[in-house]
Amino acid sequence: MKFKRITVEPNKMGGVPCIRGLRIPVAAILGMIADGMSEQKILEAFPDLEPGDIREAIRYAAEAVRERVLPLLKSA
Repeated sequence: MKFKRITVEPNKMGGVPCIRGLRIPVAAILGMIADGMSEQKILEAFPDLEPGDIREAIRYAAEAVRERVLPLLKSA
């Protein structure tokens, strides 16, 4: 899968994945979604973002955890 809106630049933001070369980390967008922010509120918080940026951040995160073992707590 190729990501056109996600960039990683070693000399910018410590090399963390960001949106379109902007100083907006993918993790920040995902955190807002996890906290229950609507797409509209995220776009208001970051006027340089586009709706497609948010969707691609989610796809990027899904791909990043695909087929990896994550430490999870066992349910009782």
